[in-house]
Amino acid sequence: MGDIRRVAHCSHWGAYTILVEDGRIRGVEPFAQDPSPSPIIHSVAEWADPARRVLRPMVRAGWLERRERSDRRGRGREPFVPVSWDEVTDLVAGEVRRVADSFGNASIFAGSYGWTNSGRVHHAQSLLRRMLNLAGGYTGHVDTYSTAAGPVILRHVLGSDVACNGRSSTLDTIGEHTETLVVFGSIAPRTAQIESGGIARHTLEGELRRIADRGIRVVLVSPLRDDLPAWLEAEWWPIRPNTDTALMLGLAGEIVAEGRQDRDFLARCTSGADVFLRYLDGSADGVRKDAAWAAAITGLDAAAIAALARRLAETRSMMTVSWSLQRAHHGEQPFWAALGLAAVTGQIGLPGGGVGYGYASLGGVGAAINLGLPPAMSPLRRPIDSFIPVARIADMLLHPGTPFTYEGKTRLYPDIRLLYWAGGNPYHHHQDLNRLQSAWTRPETIIVQDPMFTATAQRADILLPAATSIERNDLAGNKRADMVLAMAKAIEPLGESRSDFDIFSAIAAKLGVAEAFTEGRDEMGWIRHLYETGRRDAAARLGFEMPDFETFWVQGYARCPVKTQHTYLAEFRAQPQAHPLNTESGRIVLGSTLLANLGYADCRAHPAWIEPAEWLGAARASGQLHLISHQPEGRLHSQLETGPASRAAKRGGREQARINPEDAAAAGISDGQTIRIWNERGACLATATLTGAVRQGVVVLPTGAWFTPVGNSGLEAAGNPNVLTLDVGTSAFGQGCSAHTCLVRIEPYADNPGDAFALYQETLAQLAG
Repeated sequence: MGDIRRVAHCSHWGAYTILVEDGRIRGVEPFAQDPSPSPIIHSVAEWADPARRVLRPMVRAGWLERRERSDRRGRGREPFVPVSWDEVTDLVAGEVRRVADSFGNASIFAGSYGWTNSGRVHHAQSLLRRMLNLAGGYTGHVDTYSTAAGPVILRHVLGSDVACNGRSSTLDTIGEHTETLVVFGSIAPRTAQIESGGIARHTLEGELRRIADRGIRVVLVSPLRDDLPAWLEAEWWPIRPNTDTALMLGLAGEIVAEGRQDRDFLARCTSGADVFLRYLDGSADGVRKDAAWAAAITGLDAAAIAALARRLAETRSMMTVSWSLQRAHHGEQPFWAALGLAAVTGQIGLPGGGVGYGYASLGGVGAAINLGLPPAMSPLRRPIDSFIPVARIADMLLHPGTPFTYEGKTRLYPDIRLLYWAGGNPYHHHQDLNRLQSAWTRPETIIVQDPMFTATAQRADILLPAATSIERNDLAGNKRADMVLAMAKAIEPLGESRSDFDIFSAIAAKLGVAEAFTEGRDEMGWIRHLYETGRRDAAARLGFEMPDFETFWVQGYARCPVKTQHTYLAEFRAQPQAHPLNTESGRIVLGSTLLANLGYADCRAHPAWIEPAEWLGAARASGQLHLISHQPEGRLHSQLETGPASRAAKRGGREQARINPEDAAAAGISDGQTIRIWNERGACLATATLTGAVRQGVVVLPTGAWFTPVGNSGLEAAGNPNVLTLDVGTSAFGQGCSAHTCLVRIEPYADNPGDAFALYQETLAQLAG
């Protein structure tokens, strides 16, 4: 037995110390300064298990023989052939050159959408873009699957998307000043475990405890009662999914009908308010938006809606809107309607008042704001302007050359011949996976670079084994973090895997751009450079002293300059002419000239209720349930799916589907039974869990189960909800993902397809030996 080595590290779910003995992980300890560490940290030892790792460079047999002329239907079916690093980097560089020379760089898609690593030096997406920019460019993507429709509409109506990216009013202002808090969606510790780029201290519980201690009235508007902790004792309003916009508009309409709107704020700080008010009072379309109207759509009580409207106007009121609400058809509308409601109350820019977006959707949203310069690898200048909205990848692959709209402009989908995906898993996060399967056969070559043998890696032509974060050095930090964190190497890379920086450096050398890619720095050189850049900026710009690099690396963390008690738009409210917004009017837009001119039916000139493609209020919805596919509690997306925290949340080796007992009884389903969830897009299995915390008419199936189809049956065995979800843009304006607009049916399932974990491993054995 050797000595225990203590290694400071960080992942998206928190900072921790890895205990290493004789090159093996013996345990994990949480960061001493974290008041609520995530249990997911104890799953990181799974990264050292070779069972689901990519251990050597490999090439699909058919592609190795016929290159771009191979049968693309062989992806995910044909075995891989091991090759050397020298050969595989030759192949990758050759494909980049071939496609660029023959079709242009816009025919190279730099996918790399994913959360594989919280480190900033080995950030796969940034490194891939950096390399390809030096090689002439690529087609990229804008926005994220988490937030797209929301940021797009906020950039138009508020002039910036910072309100949903962590720069709304901080939660401490709510705890100190708010009297009425209406939570649309959730403020859940489940999602606050996670932060892109790492998190040192999970502070949400403390902020919510302050809200509870002050006796603030809290109303939770959600189909799920546990979208807030039970001890907060919130009133639960079990709304029909996808109808929050109607409730917001009904509340605003009630305030206007009683003459309680803040006329001064609307006149000074908004534009197009007359358009919005005419819609609310029915002058525009003959339908008055009031409590009764909203109740009929939402399934809530009209008297309660009317009473809440009065309270919002009479007390210091705050509306919070989860990111999840804009991941639905017409997802722009709840973000815009909440802004309209807050504007009608006139409380935007007051401490504890107005509206905020995304609280606890990530751990840093609502926490103290980082004023410093977070570490980041530059992707360098883009030589070409080619992109798609992130969730439109299947549309792009299936329909090259056809037009799409985004933020009021029309562009064409490029003809993608080479797809390079590094550090991500679209077979986890994309919608309608059977449609994606068809689209996946279109590119001539698919390169996947990942530590894990994901469903996406299975379907590669060229497969590059990347090391995990515990097998290399890095640093973590982001714009919502109050610390920069050291990520020291704990163990040696498994198999022949290499760090992302080393992989891209080797390919860059064969493309003739190595010097510009590395700038003469190795791994530790870049870590030091990024840290020192942020340290110098904090000192010069803010007079804030951070420790030198050597002290930081030994200590494992460094504090960043932060701001607490932040009230969003306070300066604008006080002097709107002196602090104009970057909008068409310089003010908050409630009636849009641009959208009026565009004339989109699915994103009108003002906040509006527009029926989604699928919802419980539709006539054809009889006998169907609304599927909510939210983030899991025991893992981040599909990462560490076999870890102890993830397995603890499963039953019978697959995901739990939470169902209201009334719906289960109607379908003849008992607790713990295997069920089939299906619609016209696909079918999957899950284990039924009956609970009154889920509204009737709703089934909840978390995301992240590794895509495990059962042969050619069309059935997915692990409980991946994205075989069911709808792959359409939120609107012609925002083009975000619409995952939460999804109707399904459920039924008992008697057959036994086998354990999902075992089925997945059987597939890996067939492909990789």
